[in-house]
Amino acid sequence: MNGADDIDALLPQTQCTRCGYSGCRPYAEAIANGEANINQCPPGGAATIAALAALLHRDALLLNPQNGIEGPLLVAVIDEERCIGCAKCLPPCPVDAIVGARKQMHTVIAALCTGCELCVAPCPVDCIAMVPARDIAPTPSENRMRFSSHTARTQRTAQRYADLLNAKKQTARQ
Repeated sequence: MNGADDIDALLPQTQCTRCGYSGCRPYAEAIANGEANINQCPPGGAATIAALAALLHRDALLLNPQNGIEGPLLVAVIDEERCIGCAKCLPPCPVDAIVGARKQMHTVIAALCTGCELCVAPCPVDCIAMVPARDIAPTPSENRMRFSSHTARTQRTAQRYADLLNAKKQTARQ
């Protein structure tokens, strides 16, 4: 039986959540456990569905339209003149492809962008657009590595904040 690792290796690692799961790995685990179908990944599209079907010895299915439609690879572009530096686009980017700081203009490193679109909704001034990618897209393994780094960094930051909060509580009790 093929496991989540084999399935995850075939996914595009955009971490877009369009499959209904919080990322590619949880979706792979759901497929492996029989909880999700193989046709829920719009970024992977027909090619990924075919690869999953071959791996799992299942029939290939059409992409489930409830999860979105297959299309060209997109990347985020920030209209830097309209950007107000709110930094709301930074946390949702699963691969840290957006650079900038509060009250500073932000920009997207297009060569790192997975096209997940998670940065679009939080932008209060609608200065982020998704456009067709012109350059070579990052590979799934590069996406996975950057996502892992992003996750580790956010966990370290959360732990430091929790430690600081606990230290302040301890000081207040004394």
